[in-house]
Amino acid sequence: MSGTLVCFPLTRTRFPITILYTRNGMRPMNDIRYPIGRFAAPVPVAQKHVNDAILAIESLPSAIGNCVRQLTDSQLDTPYRPDGWTVRQVVHHVADSHMNALLRVKSALTEDRPPVKTYNEKRWAMLPDYAGPVGPSLAFLEALHSRWVVLLRALRWEQLQREFNHPELGGVRIAHATCMYAWHGRHHVAHIEGVVRLEGST
Repeated sequence: MSGTLVCFPLTRTRFPITILYTRNGMRPMNDIRYPIGRFAAPVPVAQKHVNDAILAIESLPSAIGNCVRQLTDSQLDTPYRPDGWTVRQVVHHVADSHMNALLRVKSALTEDRPPVKTYNEKRWAMLPDYAGPVGPSLAFLEALHSRWVVLLRALRWEQLQREFNHPELGGVRIAHATCMYAWHGRHHVAHIEGVVRLEGST
C-alpha cells in the first residue's frame, strides 16, 4: 500500500512544489491545478450533501470578494500557476461558468432531459472582457448566486433528480450538479488564495 504519509510545500520557487513521502520513497507532486483535489461526488448524493453544497454556493461571492479585494491590479494579473489563468481571469471565469450552471438547472427543471451546450472556456478567457475590472463580475456573482440559492432551496427532492444531458458527462442530475458547482467555487477560491499567500510573502 502506498498511502501518503507526509506532505509539505517547498516555497523557494514562485509556484510551490509539494513533496509526498510514501512507502515507496519521496516524489514531487504538482498540486497547483487542483489544490483541493479533483471533484468526487458523494455516492449516493443525499439531501445533506445538497444542503451543504447550497451553503457553499451561497458563501462563494463573499469568499472570492474577500480574497481579491486584498490584491492590486498588478497582483490580479498574476497567474495562479505557470501558463495558467490570472486571478482576474479566474474571477471572470467563475462568473461565466456559474451563469451557465444556473441556465442548465433551469432547463432541467422546465424541459425533459434537455441537451446543454458546452463552451470553450480557454477561448472565453482570452476575450477582451476577461482583461477588464473584476468589480462587475463580483457584483454579478452576488446577484446570480442569490437567485440560484433561492431556487435550489425551493426544490423538492424529486426535482433535484431531474437531469440535463451534457455532451461529455451524459445525464447530470441537479443534485449532482449542485455538489459539482459547490466544489468548482471552492476550487477556484483556493487558486486565488494561493496567489494571495504568495504575494503576501514577497
